[in-house]
Amino acid sequence: MKISYPHVIDNGGGERLIFKALVQESDGDKLLVENYVTPGNGPVMHTHWLQDEALTVVTGRLAYEVLGQPVQHAQKGETVVFKRGVAHRFWNDGTDVLHCEGWLKPANTIVFFLSSIFAAQKKSGNAQPERFDGAYLITRYKSEYDLPSIPKFVKRVIIPATYYIGTMLGKYEHFKDAPEPVKP
Repeated sequence: MKISYPHVIDNGGGERLIFKALVQESDGDKLLVENYVTPGNGPVMHTHWLQDEALTVVTGRLAYEVLGQPVQHAQKGETVVFKRGVAHRFWNDGTDVLHCEGWLKPANTIVFFLSSIFAAQKKSGNAQPERFDGAYLITRYKSEYDLPSIPKFVKRVIIPATYYIGTMLGKYEHFKDAPEPVKP
């Protein structure tokens, strides 16, 4: 999958993300990002197993939570860094659109993964991705990303079964050029 920058995605539910540029650095690539989030919206609790993520508030009020810790806030000019392997979420805790700039390092498959998740959310018409696409993405990229809010039984039984059924029904043709997952 060839990506040209800037690459803009929108999940139809209050999140717009711009992948601005991929910058090569001596210790790996850094993906520069910008996001716009409407009040009350933001990604669910998630983990990047292989990436660090940073967000700097340009305008608005960012609320964020690291799993097991109290909610914290960041204002204009403040930066929050989420280290790889740390489950976290953030959302717009203000009344105006939250605008942040930041980066993910290394980029790995994040552009494809989030583009596909956002497309699956638009397909379903709500915050949960379309069932088969979600099962495909969660299964294929489990070495890179996790959603700790999904119960273990669902991850171990329901999602693999849905993935298998989707494979049998030919639901994944649109993922034929999906990048290989990065192994730790």
